[in-house]
This record gives sequence, C-alpha cells and structure tokens, in this order.
Amino acid sequence: MGAALITGASAGLGAEFARQLAAKGLNLVLVARRIEKLSEVKRRIESEHPSVGITLISADLSDPSAPETIATQVAEAGIQLHYLVNNAGASGPRLLQDSDWQAHQAYLTLMMTSITELCHRLMPAMIAAGHGRVINVASVAGRIASGGDSHYGPSKAYVIALSEALALTVKGQGVNVSALCPGFTHTDFHATAGMDDVKQTTPSWLWYGAEEVVREGIDGVELGKAIVVSGRLYRWLDPLMQSVWTRWMFKGQGIPESSQD
Repeated sequence: MGAALITGASAGLGAEFARQLAAKGLNLVLVARRIEKLSEVKRRIESEHPSVGITLISADLSDPSAPETIATQVAEAGIQLHYLVNNAGASGPRLLQDSDWQAHQAYLTLMMTSITELCHRLMPAMIAAGHGRVINVASVAGRIASGGDSHYGPSKAYVIALSEALALTVKGQGVNVSALCPGFTHTDFHATAGMDDVKQTTPSWLWYGAEEVVREGIDGVELGKAIVVSGRLYRWLDPLMQSVWTRWMFKGQGIPESSQD
C-alpha cells in the first residue's frame, strides 16, 4: 500500500484525514508548521494503527520554497504517494484594510500557489503509476461571492477551478482529483483564527462534524467526483447558489467559511 501526503495535518480536517486514511492501511506523510502538534497526531494514530508508517515534515506553505522541499523529501525517501490532500489554510488578512502587502502575498501563496505547485510536483508520479487520488480542500465559500470576503472565498474559487481542470486533464489515467467544499465544520479552525464569536452566533444546524466531511471527501474522490459539496444542507443549497435564477439570493449573505487547519 502506498502513502497519503496531507498538509495542514496537525489538527482539524487534516488530522481527521490522517486518521481515516490510516484506517484504510495507507502510510502517512504529515505536513504542518507545528511539529509538536504533528507529533501528537502521530502518537494517536500509531496507538490505533501500529503498522502504519508515519513521516513528519515541518513546513510553512506560505513560504514559496516549501512545496519543492516537501517533494524532494518525499522523493529522497522513496515514498510512493497514492493520496495527496491539500488541506492547509487560514482565514487570512483583510484585503482592503490590512496594509502589509507581504502578508497578503504570503496568504495567496499558502491558499493557491502552494496547492498548484504540490500538484505540479507530485501528480506526475501518480499518472506514471496509473493510480492516484488528489483532494484539494476548498469551501462552500468558493461557490458564491460574499461581500467583505475578498481573500478566502476567491482563493477557494481558484482551488475549485483548478481541481475541475486537473480532473478533466487526467481523466482516464487512473488519477482522480476532487475539490472538497465543506460549510461550517466542527474543528479548532475558528478558535485558531480568533473567530469564536462566529461559532457562538451561528445556528447549530449549519454545522457538520469533521468525521463526516472527511468521509464524504474520500468517498467522492474515489467515485471520481470533481466537486464534492459536503453536508446534506449544503448539497441542497449549492444548485440554488449556482443557478442564474436564484444565485442573487445568496450573494452577500456570508456563506460559511470552511473550517480548516
């Protein structure tokens, strides 16, 4: 069995992806900035699945050099990837209010460029092997424009478009690519991003568990779905958000952000 490389694996959806893919017998390459948090995830998984090999890589994907470093370490270790899960993300600065452009540039690198480069560097080996699964974690926020969201939603819209294009490009070559689009998800994302008030003031019926989101993401990529909208509510809303007749009702309504690590 091959391995799954998961970015943003120290908590939230990333840690849940690690748990569920380990249960399927895949070895793991876990990537995040916080090596101590990664070590905790590793210990938990090893206690449940002692036969799974786990490699930890400390990397900050807002650093332009990180994807090449990750790909080099994978190649030098002789790891054959069957899964690539691009999950790392953050809430980000405010485009028109925060004056430090370097912060914006680093955010765009994290949210878009790093995902594109990891696909560029790691997918060719999957294609050559005739098997691979790529999940790019996007968001329902990338499916509809929302006033005041000039970074997060637009970056996720790019991830969705990239995933759709890649899925068409590698169709029939044994490699499936999906954009996973959750809505509000129970993880530590909002606490980490300083957005606890959002969680406290949002109706509970808008929220889904990380276990369900990840399970639907894995099932969707195995079925070859280019876009996987997670959660029954959001799957019901999504066609209305995409329709030219009803899309206007959702613009500017603050469609929920994805809960990511």
